[in-house]
Amino acid sequence: MMTPAKLPLLSGALPDDVIAWWQAQPVHRDTFLRHVAVVARHLPAARFILNLCEDRYPFLVAFAAVGANGQTNLLPSSRAVLHLRSLTEDYPESARIGDADIESWLRIRSADEAVPAVPELPGEQIVAIAFTSGSTGRAKPNPKSWRELVGGPRQAQSRFGLDRRTGIVASVPPQHMYGLETSIMAALVSGASVYGGRPFFPADVCAALAAIPAPRVLVTTPVHLQACVQADLRWPTPAFLISATAPLSQALAAQAETVFDAPVLEIYGCTEAGSIASRRTLDGDRWRLYDGFQLRGGALSGGYLPEPVPLNDMVEACGEMEFKLLGRREDLVNVAGKRSSLGYLNGQLNEIEGVMEGAFFLPEQIGTEVGRLTAVVVAPGLSEQQLLAALSERLDPVFLPRPLIKVDALPRNETGKVTREGLRALVNRLHPSTTR
Repeated sequence: MMTPAKLPLLSGALPDDVIAWWQAQPVHRDTFLRHVAVVARHLPAARFILNLCEDRYPFLVAFAAVGANGQTNLLPSSRAVLHLRSLTEDYPESARIGDADIESWLRIRSADEAVPAVPELPGEQIVAIAFTSGSTGRAKPNPKSWRELVGGPRQAQSRFGLDRRTGIVASVPPQHMYGLETSIMAALVSGASVYGGRPFFPADVCAALAAIPAPRVLVTTPVHLQACVQADLRWPTPAFLISATAPLSQALAAQAETVFDAPVLEIYGCTEAGSIASRRTLDGDRWRLYDGFQLRGGALSGGYLPEPVPLNDMVEACGEMEFKLLGRREDLVNVAGKRSSLGYLNGQLNEIEGVMEGAFFLPEQIGTEVGRLTAVVVAPGLSEQQLLAALSERLDPVFLPRPLIKVDALPRNETGKVTREGLRALVNRLHPSTTR
């Protein structure tokens, strides 16, 4: 069957359906379409729009308006001044918009404005460019066509049963592919309603879940999930929880399922391909591909992808549709002729009872001096000696960290990921001889 040349901006929703919850009020489909039309008229006449909205509903409206105008959303991976400056330099035909812009434009709209038709976008239109950190320190662009952006959420809609009855609360930024697909695009593709605002802290997330009717879904990350589990709150029961951006331990997943009385599901994907697979954490370590995808030789093909995408992770196929993650390709470590991966080492470390979170780090080799395998660990109730003793039962002696550094928290970026750059800076500050 041929793919249509154009795809609707919004599907799955009826005129009176709620598309979003914003400022304690439901926003119905027709109101949303009016909002998109108003913002589209006020957008700067620039080829690229740097979408800096933090409130999820203004972001949704701006994102849709930019696409309807034939412009392209720039989605920064960080709000750091230098990062935004580099994007402006790389995209001189760009303009910035934020929450205040959207809110001011919506205040001057006509209340009796006719409901516009649902815009249709060419499938090949580049609606967004997402960014990942590049090896040179400069952001690496990942252009996304409308067909690609629609494809992943449609697969998720089928996998998770998302529809116009579903309410979504997300604690992750909408500028990142995970947050974009599971909240913004989920609303546009499935007709699900998305909670606006910026719920981040446990109390805010709890209030957001309570503010929308069931069935409701919480989209979060392991670091946010851990904070929610530890908070002394009475949680509204979601239909299920979705986690991504970092590995989720079975211990935390089990704790979360008890606290929320709901299953915890994980999504696997990458910025280059979007989401491609899922699993229930407590069911084991196998991931199931979305329908239509194939994994061959470490590359993903099929589905909505225009061409094969090499994965940064090493995988082990388990039949046609399932696979196991073996760790990042760049995370392979070779010590004294023995091989392992940082992903495996991290998994063993985080399974130790009493470890809240931890990560291994291997500094670069400088000259003839080989970097020493280091571990950074949050474990208030355990000493370094106890941690090393527990690790010695799990790992070959050559992989025991030297040093093991106890800290109060791991360094994370805006999506909750522990990055190599953040670990390097932390280890250099606390144990400078390790990274020299």
